[in-house]
Amino acid sequence: MIAELLVLGSTLSLDNFRASIALGTIPFSWRRAVQVALTFGLWDGLAPLAGALLGRSFDQGMGHLANYVGLVVMGGYGLYLLVQALRTPAPEKLDHPWALFGIPLSLSLDNLLAGTSLGLLGFSPVLSAAVFAAITTLTSFVGLCIGRATGHLIRIRADLLGGIALVSMAVVLAALEP
Repeated sequence: MIAELLVLGSTLSLDNFRASIALGTIPFSWRRAVQVALTFGLWDGLAPLAGALLGRSFDQGMGHLANYVGLVVMGGYGLYLLVQALRTPAPEKLDHPWALFGIPLSLSLDNLLAGTSLGLLGFSPVLSAAVFAAITTLTSFVGLCIGRATGHLIRIRADLLGGIALVSMAVVLAALEP
């Protein structure tokens, strides 16, 4: 049972990992990086817990809509960064808590659906939530570190690079949606 949770948790954390790489290109402190990774983990832990508790009352037809909400939020923030980068001088530090903490929330909607399914299959909601939270926190922090390293290697404005990365990722992922 734990092996299934590890595989599912790893798979579900990939969207957070990709978003973290793009967010990591935006300059913010290591403390903020830890906070963002913990926020990704918190939402990815709470979502399956809530989903498992909702059980049969949740409409399974919302699966694709949940994925698109995350993509719209990610792409929207990327567009915001692009517009701001083109309209303003380069900032020393870019730190929008509403986006850094809102993107993880929107990306956790798939975990809500997974939690609903796991609850129906008899998996422990608390164990599922803890496994998902731990995996997502770790993968998100690694993604932020990769993004930070990439931001240092590619010499363009971090807000412009982050915006391009987030919009590109949202478009590519939307194109890959079934």
